Amino acid sequence: MESGTIVKWLKSEGDAVEKGDPLYELDTDKVTQEVEAEASGVLLKIAISTGEVEVGKTIGFIGEQGEAVAAAEAPAKEPEQKQEEKPAEPSPAREAQPAPETQQSNGSTNGRIKASPLARRIARERGIELAQIRGTGPEGRIVAEDVERAGAEPSSPAPVAAAPSGEVESRPLSNVRKTIARRLTQAWTVPAFQLTVNADMTRANELVTKQRELNPEVRITLTDVLTKVCAQALMRHRDMNVQFADDSLLVFPSASIGIAVAAPQGLVVPVVHSAERLTIAQIAQVRGDLVGRARDAKLRGEDLEGGTFTISNLGMYDVDQFIAVLNPPQASILAVGATRDQVVPVDGELHVLPLMTMTLTCDHRAVDGATGAEFLRTIKAFLQEPGLAL
Repeated sequence: MESGTIVKWLKSEGDAVEKGDPLYELDTDKVTQEVEAEASGVLLKIAISTGEVEVGKTIGFIGEQGEAVAAAEAPAKEPEQKQEEKPAEPSPAREAQPAPETQQSNGSTNGRIKASPLARRIARERGIELAQIRGTGPEGRIVAEDVERAGAEPSSPAPVAAAPSGEVESRPLSNVRKTIARRLTQAWTVPAFQLTVNADMTRANELVTKQRELNPEVRITLTDVLTKVCAQALMRHRDMNVQFADDSLLVFPSASIGIAVAAPQGLVVPVVHSAERLTIAQIAQVRGDLVGRARDAKLRGEDLEGGTFTISNLGMYDVDQFIAVLNPPQASILAVGATRDQVVPVDGELHVLPLMTMTLTCDHRAVDGATGAEFLRTIKAFLQEPGLAL
């Protein structure tokens, strides 16, 4: 990481701060996350309010009440890149707040719309006009939640504004999109192979229904069953729970399953750690929390770290079958399609069974074809007889 973007401060100048308190939101190349204070005291000065900042630059000062920070004025000239609407540093920071009485409900001052970098990015990606949004952040600033809300509401002016034809729109890549491009390009250089099977989902669907009845307060899905099944299969086939590391293979003691999530900022893969130790209901709780925070751009760095295997499920989009690209440095990923009723010959008779297609992609440097086939056969067996995995 060479730089990050400060989205907003969660504390104001003059506020008391305890070590571990959420201090500000930082947009990195993976997630937007809350950064905790590393010391206790008073937030004496915010040197850089918002914008992109190089690693190592001073962004603020925590000290004792009344402590002078005059000697630290020099670093405050660092933020040449984003000195937009920051007022001229009065001594009591809070007294500067009433100044923008002339601003409009969308946070604009002197024609400039005040919005967080994340809000601007989401609006740009979804073609939403910031001028039409009412900001709910400090001083009417438009935040990501405002853009999300606006995108969910029907609006008449937007289609008219998008009318110009024949013009090519250039959208700068977000930090997350740059990371996706870099990592998937890296994955494309890995020698990989694919294996595909169909699984009878009769028992697995029954298990989901039973689990929902036993745990009505938890939203249990097929992805939770898949997570449990894959974790148990990885524990049985330890040679699949690996990563290629140039001159060695890293074999992991537990199965931490990444779940591909389509978030507003792009594809992210939060991780259910040590999934083999969790019940299906516990996995559902963890998965629900991770997916919710992924879509709200609230994931933390640790939510994305430590995965040993990934599941990408496009069944809810009516996709029957697809090939997922590896998630480096992991050695395998499972692509899951929709469950379809199909006519299948069983013991000389035709039966209609709910079949689901799964395609396993493996890094051939770390996994051989027979090893992957045995692993995929175990996953299929666990889905068709879930009692074997529970």
